Amino acid sequence: MSTPESEPVTSEDGDTGDSDRTLYVESPIIMGTVRVVAPFVFTFGLFIMFHGADSAGGGFQGGVIVSTVILMLAVAFGVESTRDWVTPERLVAIVGVGVSVVLLLGIGTVALGGSFLEYDVVPIDHFNKYGIELFEIGIGVIVSGIVAGLFFGLAAGASGDQRNDRDADEREGLL
Repeated sequence: MSTPESEPVTSEDGDTGDSDRTLYVESPIIMGTVRVVAPFVFTFGLFIMFHGADSAGGGFQGGVIVSTVILMLAVAFGVESTRDWVTPERLVAIVGVGVSVVLLLGIGTVALGGSFLEYDVVPIDHFNKYGIELFEIGIGVIVSGIVAGLFFGLAAGASGDQRNDRDADEREGLL
């Protein structure tokens, strides 16, 4: 008696025998849709980040939207292949860049004699607007890196790979 490929075969000891099976299923419809939609979602996320000071939105909302592009790519092309492209080191670097931008803005205004993020002390015309935009971009970069990192950390637990649980003490983190 043959069984369909989608149903796991259970042996007498209760083992399903699908230890080599992954959660990724290749779908040309999803892959094609993500290829078309991802640039627009990324652009919309950047728009929300840039216009956060003048309208609804901001760095947090834009960062979440930008990070959904990475999540869409992972759903369409597989978590492992996306993780190979967006390595943990890159995610840490992305978050580090965002933190550096925010700290440089704040410490720069303190160094010029003002309070933290007091843009009026900077001797550049309209820096109040530019400073707010840079701050929103920095927050967006931080949020997008953290959301993507959380996704990959959760996906590592959902893969069912027992090796991840055994090696948890040897690794430096979830990523």
